[in-house]
Amino acid sequence: MFLKFFGLTSKPFELTPNPEFLFLTPSHREALAQLIYGIQEQKGFILMTGEVGTGKTTVLRALVQRIDGHADSAFIINSTLPFDELLEYALADLGVSDPRGTRAQRLIALNRFLIEQRRAGRNTILIVDEAQNLSIETLEQIRLLSNFETNSAKLLQIVLTGQPELYAKLQRPELRQLKQRIGLRCRLAPMTAEQVGQYITSHLRVAAATRRLFTDEAIERIAAYSGGVPRIVNIVADHCLLSAYANQTPIVDADIVKRAIAYLEDNEREDNERDSRARWKPAASRTGMALPRVIVAASAGVVAVATAVAVATSPSGYPWATHAAPATLVAVIGGVVRWVTQWWGS
Repeated sequence: MFLKFFGLTSKPFELTPNPEFLFLTPSHREALAQLIYGIQEQKGFILMTGEVGTGKTTVLRALVQRIDGHADSAFIINSTLPFDELLEYALADLGVSDPRGTRAQRLIALNRFLIEQRRAGRNTILIVDEAQNLSIETLEQIRLLSNFETNSAKLLQIVLTGQPELYAKLQRPELRQLKQRIGLRCRLAPMTAEQVGQYITSHLRVAAATRRLFTDEAIERIAAYSGGVPRIVNIVADHCLLSAYANQTPIVDADIVKRAIAYLEDNEREDNERDSRARWKPAASRTGMALPRVIVAASAGVVAVATAVAVATSPSGYPWATHAAPATLVAVIGGVVRWVTQWWGS
């Protein structure tokens, strides 16, 4: 929409993990270097963690791009699948014919493929993104895949990446064997305020910008609001360009950033309020209906008891009362109970 207005060839702040726009902060550069080194040196397990939106998937895409031609990879993006379906997905991604039988048959097919890869001088990598969602059982089964090896090297390199909860999960006693097999660990950190400015400049350069599009004050506001998280920087910066285009403003200043942040915050607040109303409305309705029903039920109970007592203590001038009291009591209480039950269900 605004590309021609700003002289860009592509959108510079998309949310898709495009490795062409990867900006290497020191922690991103170190993580990518460790991933490449670990695969080349066949370290087995490699762990990468980072907060939401810090660019883990983008680093993984860059890794796949850089090892292309030297290795084959299976990239698992749905970490909620059970192990057998993860294994099926991995075989398909590697181009291995699925025997569509038992787990043992699929593991045999994978082992044959890995041996052929080794003979051809190629590495094989299994990448699991969002691995914090994996169950303990699935993580243990993935650990067992590292048993595919020769006398001198691992046949399968496994990269687990996820949020900090993944590292915490690996501290559990039942995963101590997996933890011991992790050869390399790396962590992505949020950007500093200075790096946010470099990040925005880098993305605009890749998008072929020929002039400056953000003032220093605008970048400072984006850095402060985003906390250095690349995904949030992308969201705010993209909205700023859209707002500037709508107002035919050639450069994004601090006021445009302020309005963009206010707009995003208002939308988030409205979503939260809408969710809150959806959660509480049924409960409130139930409470409003339950109170009068409790009152009526209690009143009916009092009437029933009073009636029974009156009958039981009637004067001796009514000799039939003494003999009829039990039957009358049962009839009265039964009638009240039936009435309350029918009304309650209506």
